[in-house]
Amino acid sequence: MTDSIAPDAEPTLEEKLAKRRTARRALRAAKNGGLGPKARAKAAQAAPEDQAGTTPAAPVQNTAPAQQIEKPKPQPAPIAQVVVRPLAAPARAKKRHRGLVFAFVAMVLLPIALSASYLYLVAKDQFASNVGFTVRSEELTSASDLLGGLTNMGGNTHDIGILYAFLHSQELVATLDAALDLSGHYSENWPADPVFAYDPDGTIEDLTDYWERMLKLSLDSGTGMMQIEVLAFDPQMAQRIAQALLDESSRIINSLSETARADATSFASDDLDKAQQRVIDAREAITAFRIANQIVDPTADIQGQMGLLNTLQTQLAEALIDYDLLLSTTREDDPRLDQMLKRVAVIEERISQERQKFSASADNAGTSQSYATVLQEFERLNADLGFAETSYTAARTAYEAALTEAQRQSRYLATFVHPTLAEQAEYPRKELIVGLVALFSFLTWAIASLVYYSLRDRR
Repeated sequence: MTDSIAPDAEPTLEEKLAKRRTARRALRAAKNGGLGPKARAKAAQAAPEDQAGTTPAAPVQNTAPAQQIEKPKPQPAPIAQVVVRPLAAPARAKKRHRGLVFAFVAMVLLPIALSASYLYLVAKDQFASNVGFTVRSEELTSASDLLGGLTNMGGNTHDIGILYAFLHSQELVATLDAALDLSGHYSENWPADPVFAYDPDGTIEDLTDYWERMLKLSLDSGTGMMQIEVLAFDPQMAQRIAQALLDESSRIINSLSETARADATSFASDDLDKAQQRVIDAREAITAFRIANQIVDPTADIQGQMGLLNTLQTQLAEALIDYDLLLSTTREDDPRLDQMLKRVAVIEERISQERQKFSASADNAGTSQSYATVLQEFERLNADLGFAETSYTAARTAYEAALTEAQRQSRYLATFVHPTLAEQAEYPRKELIVGLVALFSFLTWAIASLVYYSLRDRR
């Protein structure tokens, strides 16, 4: 005899486990915020049933014999109840959000708009003229130095440094202003353009500062090459300014070359003047000596005196020989012997008088001085004259060599880019300026916002 189960019987254990797994998935999804309102309601309804799953199911009547009844299966452990919290409400704009937007407009968009409007509507276009040159030094060597006189050419970095400083000087600005009216040209768009135009009421110092903005120099210290870019509101004016800069630079280099030449020959010229004066003094001293002693050349005078003494000595010897011959051939009272003796005495007296001239001589004042002293003084003066003439010759040679060397080491301005005439305006660089304004404005706004939120989070 068998029994049947009623249709409204309670769900089986497998069905309850399936409902429990569905409720767990719903709760997990609700916890992660991925369920909608309907899913959350379904998960809430399933939760009580999950809690009720711990109640054992009602026993099912079985009409089978007692030995065939199955043992009940073990029930699973109860599941803890999960609280499902409601989701956050949609975000709404608050006062700080509106402040950030207003700050972005005021600190980013407004500066960009103002700078772009000023550059494209107010600022006047600037034209550039380029010129390039270098300072060259030409040193010509002699044929004996380098096989036929080759030319050594090289840049002079010292002179190019002087020229670099001169191009920024107030003297150059004043010269160009007097020649080309720089202040009048650069103040044409004043006061409409107070940023890029020059104030006509400014001083020469203000004009020099403004000139620093209009002049762009590029100097290669290794090669000594300099490139200049001159800005003006008119292309022809920019070219004229560049040409004036080239002319003034050439003038300065020529002046430096003349100064170096004068410095190189100044010492040699001084030595030459001193040597020439010594020669003049020595010759005047000899002239005064000749006038005082009435002797043109004491050396020649001595030679004449020595010749006269030699002649007298010869005549004396001949007279003595004649006397001895006559004495040996005649009597002692012969009158010719007396005459011969008188002749010998006269010759000896003359020799004695001539010899006395070597020991003393009378001057115009009646004083007597040694002939040897006179000769010594003349030789001293003659030696001074010879030394002075030798020094003058050496000084003259040194001066000529210094002058030749200075002329060989000449400097000149070598231009490799002549002043150009612009066809379109390159300045101010509007896109670059607007881009920089946009970049720095955005960075300022972003940093200010981060600082604000950092201070707000610390409260």
